Amino acid sequence: RVIIPAAAVAAGLVDFSIAFILLIILMIYYHVGLHAGMLLLPVFILMTIVLALGIGMLMSALNVKYRDVRHALPFLMQIWMFSSPVMYPMPVGWRFHWLFALNPMAGIIEGFRSALFEKAFDWFTLGTSAVIILLILIYAVFSFNRMEKSFADII
Repeated sequence: RVIIPAAAVAAGLVDFSIAFILLIILMIYYHVGLHAGMLLLPVFILMTIVLALGIGMLMSALNVKYRDVRHALPFLMQIWMFSSPVMYPMPVGWRFHWLFALNPMAGIIEGFRSALFEKAFDWFTLGTSAVIILLILIYAVFSFNRMEKSFADII
């Protein structure tokens, strides 16, 4: 039953792979050089996959139990996108920097940004994101297994 959320993550990974290949082609075309920070890109990809799998497992289990989750999920995803530093950088040196670090996507996005644009890594945010991602995955696995007993098998 875990295959269904994992398949959704795999489909997103295929889309990501195509976009990443295009990014590499554009980097070659515009003569963007390689640097040591790019060696951490697989780590950030893995963090993204693990987070997507954890959230996907949790939301799919909740969707089976509570059918209204399906309608609330796009709204929650949009709020999460706007609260993540996609279009704006994380405030550095700000007193409440730790508050931004509680968003697990913040560390991943800033990590990708640092690896691709040869910026300094924010290790506090990356570490916080890694811990939160692991906690989400552990909670999602236990919740999914606990709720799995009440899933209806439709063949």
